[in-house]
Amino acid sequence: MLEGLETGQGSAPRMFVMVGLPAAGKTSRARELASAWSALRLTPDEWMIPLFGQEQPEGKRNVLEGRLIWLALCALRIGANVVLDFGVWSKDERSALRALAASVGATSELVYLQVDVEEQWRRVKARSPADTPTTFEMTQADLGRWRQIFQPPEAIELETADIDAPPAGFDSWAAWVAQRWPTSLPGYGTARRLLE
Repeated sequence: MLEGLETGQGSAPRMFVMVGLPAAGKTSRARELASAWSALRLTPDEWMIPLFGQEQPEGKRNVLEGRLIWLALCALRIGANVVLDFGVWSKDERSALRALAASVGATSELVYLQVDVEEQWRRVKARSPADTPTTFEMTQADLGRWRQIFQPPEAIELETADIDAPPAGFDSWAAWVAQRWPTSLPGYGTARRLLE
């Protein structure tokens, strides 16, 4: 019985949201969490390269992330734990994912992995050729540019279950998600098929 409590079995399903820059160790930690919590792990890079190749076609990642979010919500609804291994660089993305989890009766936890510049570059260079099917090529310039965009979570964001209000111009996180990840919506594409 104690083992079930430690992995969340018998309670509300949990969604772990991995937060951090490339080569921070997110996927390794996501695998550990998925094993410990009997969770479905969803890692976009493991889908992007098989579907689209090493080049990242404009807009395709958002489409894929949306469908993986839809899948995560389906899994949470039936009581399965989920690990979203996206990186989620903005606070709005993290808040939206937490709100979506709450909307289906699940709890959520942000798992932030920090990495300094030197260690990040060392890890990128050390990636083995066996990782090629699931990791994109990166340069130091890429890493520097991404570090400027990334919004690290503050301690209060990591420690609280409270979810901020949606950004100005949106009456709900669902409305924000509909713009950011439209493919995460139930029935996405159905209306388009009906119109064709």
